[in-house]
Amino acid sequence: MIFGVVALLIVVAISPGIGSQPIGVARAWGSVFGFGEAGESSVEASIVREIMRLRLSRTICALLAGTTLALCGAVTQTQFRNVLATPYTLGIASGGALGAAISVLLGLDQFGFGLPGESLGALLGCAAVVGLVLLLAGTLYGLSGNSLVLAGVAIGFFCSAMLMFATYLADVREKDRIVRWMMGSVATFRFREPLQMLGPMAVSWAGMIACGPGLNQLQLGEELASARGVRVGLLQVANIGFASLGTACVVSLCGPIGFVGLLVPHTVRLVVGRDHRLLLPVAGVWGGVFLIVCDWLARLLPLWWGRCFSGEISAAALPIGVVTSAVGAPVFLLLLCKDRAIRKNG
Repeated sequence: MIFGVVALLIVVAISPGIGSQPIGVARAWGSVFGFGEAGESSVEASIVREIMRLRLSRTICALLAGTTLALCGAVTQTQFRNVLATPYTLGIASGGALGAAISVLLGLDQFGFGLPGESLGALLGCAAVVGLVLLLAGTLYGLSGNSLVLAGVAIGFFCSAMLMFATYLADVREKDRIVRWMMGSVATFRFREPLQMLGPMAVSWAGMIACGPGLNQLQLGEELASARGVRVGLLQVANIGFASLGTACVVSLCGPIGFVGLLVPHTVRLVVGRDHRLLLPVAGVWGGVFLIVCDWLARLLPLWWGRCFSGEISAAALPIGVVTSAVGAPVFLLLLCKDRAIRKNG
């Protein structure tokens, strides 16, 4: 845990100095505290401060999103007793994407609570999907893991179909906005958006960590957990509620970012074990570290590609969802192979 916190502090400190414009870490933080390089003009100092502000806001956004997705992934995997479960298992990402697409079609650029139209539409879409999944699962089958997953998959497919229909109706500019949003991004030009989501994210973090002792019993089976005094039904509702709240906040803020909620909890579980009192906070810390490092790659890969192949320097960053998937998929496969080899030899 201590090592993870130290690593997080280091990557947060280094992050403002990384990008297509090499301003350096010391110069970046110096612009915040009012001391710049010798001979630096006021115009140059203001440019450095602006770059610092943009990069720091990206870093904060990546930290919040990575921490939340890792926590939600760990809780969801235990809830459904499946290491392949993700925060999007219940169709939340599809609902958020549909809500964002509808807001784009309706032209809601800025609407309600100071949030961008896509963010508010995604938040409402996520809430609608979670409510519908819980209603269907609780009414038709009872609140069980299989019924929740089946309901989530069905509603997710429906939302995906409606998203394709909405994209079909959109014009070229609207299609571009929808596609870019679906790729995921931690790019934000102000601190206001991530800080607006900090409150509900913190509530979801506290709720999931508080459920840790109950999750230790739940992973042994519902009957055994109930015999040990755990109110299984209430615990399941709390798990789903807090995980859905956190996931909805991330989707509305950054779009659907894959593999963080799948890879990080699985990796941390291999290192620290299955005690959720330790697993959850450690996974949250390393989720933030992982997404910040992926944001570094999103900034630097276009620059490296331009220097190596085209001779041109690009300041445009890749969508972070592309980077997390490209990094996460092979790493997760390697972890699965290693885990299987350990089980076979042990």
